[in-house]
Amino acid sequence: MGNGQGMEEQMGTFQPQEIKRLYKRFQFLDKDGSGQLEPAELFDVPELSQNPLVKRVFQIFDKDNDGKISFAEFITGLSSLYGNDEEEKLKFMFKIYDIDQDGFITNGELFKVLQMMVGNNLTDVQLQQLVDRTIIKADEDFDSKISFAEFKKMVKDLDVASKLQMQGV
Repeated sequence: MGNGQGMEEQMGTFQPQEIKRLYKRFQFLDKDGSGQLEPAELFDVPELSQNPLVKRVFQIFDKDNDGKISFAEFITGLSSLYGNDEEEKLKFMFKIYDIDQDGFITNGELFKVLQMMVGNNLTDVQLQQLVDRTIIKADEDFDSKISFAEFKKMVKDLDVASKLQMQGV
């Protein structure tokens, strides 16, 4: 993960006993003992394998884009979901949709993520109509994409902090 200072900041989010518990969980998930989590190791966890967004979460945690999650990346990713910092949780949610990490959610990105979420419950035409309506509603500057500021306004009434909670660290 490049710079150790970021890791120290994220470790500060957690108490020492929480870090020890998280490290034990990390080691439990790390079936091959490589010190890194590979996608298959996470997808084998029953609670995660049923979540259609687990691949996107993995990509967000994998800061150096090497296809694996180090313990430092694991802690950094989890710190976004820990506590009641609504801004951090909103940023994490935004990253789920901002696949190319350019700071905007495009029509195509929203379509891909919603398709992961709804599976075969909607036709592509129905899903595209939903995406188009969402973009039109959220896009205040008419650039055909959703910025983080627009995203925040769109989800302001959803009480993100309480919905994105880590249980039992």
